Formats: sequence, C-alpha cells, structure tokens
Amino acid sequence: MKHSSDPKQTKGVTTLYLAAITFTATLGGLLFGYDTAVISGAEKSVQAFLIESQGLSTLIHGLTISSALIGCIIGGAISGYFSSILGRKKSLIVAAILFFLSALGSGFPEFLFFEKGNATMGLLYMFNLYRIIGGIGVGMASAIVPMYIGEISPAHLRGRLVSLNQFAIIFGMLVVYFVNWGIARGQNLDWIDNIGWRYMFLSEAIPAGLFGILLFFVPESPRYLCLHHKDDEALDILTRINGKEKAIAILHEIKNTIEHHSGNLFSYGKVVIIIGILLSVFQQFVGINVALYYAPRIFESMGAAKDASMLQTVVMGLVNVIFTVVAILTVDKWGRKILLLIGSIGMAVGMFAISGLAYFEVIGMGTLIFIIIYTASFMMSWGPITWVLISEIFPNKIRGKAVAVAVMAQWAANYLISSTYPVMMEFSGAFTYGFYGVMSLFSFYFVWKMVPETKGKTLEEIEKSWRYNE
Repeated sequence: MKHSSDPKQTKGVTTLYLAAITFTATLGGLLFGYDTAVISGAEKSVQAFLIESQGLSTLIHGLTISSALIGCIIGGAISGYFSSILGRKKSLIVAAILFFLSALGSGFPEFLFFEKGNATMGLLYMFNLYRIIGGIGVGMASAIVPMYIGEISPAHLRGRLVSLNQFAIIFGMLVVYFVNWGIARGQNLDWIDNIGWRYMFLSEAIPAGLFGILLFFVPESPRYLCLHHKDDEALDILTRINGKEKAIAILHEIKNTIEHHSGNLFSYGKVVIIIGILLSVFQQFVGINVALYYAPRIFESMGAAKDASMLQTVVMGLVNVIFTVVAILTVDKWGRKILLLIGSIGMAVGMFAISGLAYFEVIGMGTLIFIIIYTASFMMSWGPITWVLISEIFPNKIRGKAVAVAVMAQWAANYLISSTYPVMMEFSGAFTYGFYGVMSLFSFYFVWKMVPETKGKTLEEIEKSWRYNE
C-alpha cells in the first residue's frame, strides 16, 4: 500500500487503517465478555443438570460456575511467554482457537465419551475442562489485546482506543445477555435446563470464528517487531499510523528503551509492578464480576421471574455500555486518575446501599437502582481504565512479562471473589455487599496515593519516569 502525498487523504487512510486494526483486536475483548457472561444465563440450568441431580454441594456449584477463571489465571500467566515468543498477533490467533473449542465443548460436553443427558461426575469434569480451555483464551486475550492496542496506538488516542477494548468486553456481555434472553424467552424451564443452556454456550463459536479469521489481516505490534530486530517492518507500520517523520522519531525512542535495559522484571524497580498488581486486584475485589456472573440470580432474589430477571440483566448491560462510552470520551481529556477516584466513590455508595437493603430485607426497585449506580461507576472508571494503565505503565522490554503478572493476579482475585460469593451469601448478604463497599474505599486510597497520571504521554515517556524513580 503506497502512502498518499495528500495530507487529508493520508489522514483518512491512517484513520481507517487504525480503526480496522482496533476493531479486529477488540473482538478479543468481545469474546472475553461473551465467554465470562454466558454463564449468567446458564448457571441455574447447569446447577440443575450437573450439580443438584448428583446431590452435590453449593461449594461445588460455585467452583463449577467459576471454573473458567482457573483457565483465565493460566492464560494470564502464559500470556507473557506467548506474546514474547510468538508475538502479539499469533498469540491472539491461539486464543481465538481456544474460544472456538470451548464454545463447542461447553455446549456439548458429552462429545465422544459420554451419553447425552446423563449427568455424571465424569461429565461434570469434562464440562469444567472445556470452560477452563475457554478461560485460557480469555486470560490470554485479556492481557494481549490491550497490550497490542496500546503498542499500536498514537499517544493522544491510546487511552480512548484501549478503552474501546472495555467497551467490546461490555458489549460482548450485552450481546450474550440478549442471546440468553432470546433463547430462554417463551420456553419452559425443563427445556432451558436440558437444551437451552447448550445453545447459550454454542453461540460463542460464531464470534470466535470471525475473530480468528480477521486476525490474519492485521499487522504485528511495531514494538514487538523492534524487540526482535525487525526495524523495517516496525517502521512501515508506525509510518502508516503516525506519518513518516513522527514514525522515525518513535522508532528511535523504542530502540533506545530496549537497548539500555536487561529486561529483568524488576529492572525498573518494584513500584511499577506493585501498582500493576494492585490495580488488577482492586478491580476484582470491589465485586464487579459477582454482579455480572450472578445478575439473573440477584434479580430473581428480588422477586423477578426467570425471563424477567434476564430482561433486567439486559437493562443493566445497556447501562454498562453507556457508561463505558463515558470513559472512552473522557479518558484522554480528564485523565486516568480522576476517573478512578470518581468511580471508587460511586461503587462504595452503591455497594453500601445494597448492603443496607439486604440487611433490612428490602426487596424492590431500589436494589436495581443501586446495582446500576454501582456498575455504572465501575464501567466509567475501573473497568476500562485499569486495562488502559496496565497496557501503558510497563516499560517496553518487560511489558509482556509484567502484564502477564498483573493479569494473572487479576484473574486469581476474580476467582477468589466469584467462587466464594455463594458461600458468603449463605452467611450474610449484608456482610457480602458491605465487604465490596469497603474494598471500593480502599481502592480510592490506593489510587490517590500511588497511581501516576499517564494522559498524553508516549509509552517511552512513561518508561522514563520509572527509570528516574529507580
């Protein structure tokens, strides 16, 4: 593709090129959201089919519903190795294959080895295995997609473009809420518990296949290419995105950062690694995935019928999309830090209110309103901004490994919070939601004291700030 000498035409081509790359990459985010939220519509059916039919405990139910998170931890842990050895692009192709296999296997876990419709412990293990395979794809995509977008994006657009990944995650959740609702709508409970839940999982194969195909048409990250001494290829991609003059300057900056450091995880000090880990942990300890995974059950506990509870979940999904757009529009104007602080306050208000309503056993519209306040606050702040910061705070030479550590910590925290939710709720709903409110306050203090502002800085400028703080 030749570069036009017409600035307007060049800008148009560049914008289209960058948009196409970002759209393809964010399909990984959509699958992240789709895979993690598909369980919200299927979890009661899975409980009836695989757990209650065998007389298994609530703890086994919680572990089964959260089993994909084991894969997410594994995927996050190996993402650094894959992204450093195979590259960002090929690693995402691997993730797409895992999504596809998981969709087919979760929907039909009896494949080859078991009799259809006959629930056994072996079938329970196989279902969990397929969910773990999908989780590995989620873990890899959750680390590599924002890293890839961050490394491709111009500095003045990076926050917005990486935030689009969170939009894709939430949009994927919204899509699957509609899919689950559409599958369950008008059907009797026996059909949903025997057949419907399978269609919910199988539906993921469609976006997974599209993601895998489109990835063959996007370039590799220029910063990864520089790390592997493919400077000409890196310069060509940087030129198409930034223009020739700026591309040469960026390439020079990248080369300087990767030539003067060993690449040891702590070669820039421990503070940047600690900040990355705590961003990840707090994003989960505030309890967001409890609201996402168990949304229909929460609404049913408020007195809604099953199909009505799924519709209320769709409403919550729409609110999530709207407030993620708020973050996209403000992250490069207001900055990362102020959005995180505002979000922490909103989440604390929402969770403490839900805790109070649970304590006084008040069931009604108020619970829905405060769940929306809580999730809206998260979606305009900790949802997208955590991924933005994780994609940009780590220096070039350690980014793959550091992002892997942060994402692994995030999924471990997610698993701990999600798998303990049913047991905590049996103890006390007021205590459970109050705990998430306290974590929201702690997240505010952490951001106020430790998190730097990165708005408008190149990745290499951010890297220099850590170098000087060693």
